[in-house]
Amino acid sequence: MDDGGWRRAKIMIVGNCASGKSTLAKGLRELGYEAHGFSQEHSYSSKVWTRRNPDILILLQCRYETIKERRDIAWGLETYKKQLQTLEHARRHAHLIVATDGLHPEELVADVHEFLQKQRIQRHRIDNV
Repeated sequence: MDDGGWRRAKIMIVGNCASGKSTLAKGLRELGYEAHGFSQEHSYSSKVWTRRNPDILILLQCRYETIKERRDIAWGLETYKKQLQTLEHARRHAHLIVATDGLHPEELVADVHEFLQKQRIQRHRIDNV
């Protein structure tokens, strides 16, 4: 059976704190994708994400000011800079990088869904869509 070039993919989402990882993973799962957020930014190793062996790696990023608007944080700019440094390896290997500053959750999910469709990534289940 010809699938028209569509393929299934394990999608991993990484990013700095409050960038939208959980929101995007939930939204993509609701659309039928196999999507998982991963808190790479808290790891000591910048390559931990590779152990999950994703087919598609999405990196979300937002500014420090945006994090402070979204969450009450007890850490400062230096911690944010360390998160960005820890994510640098993932940034170099990401299939998609999205700046989430100013994006509403629905826009983020829609934008990434459009990217996945262009990449011919097949949804695992398509109900209620």
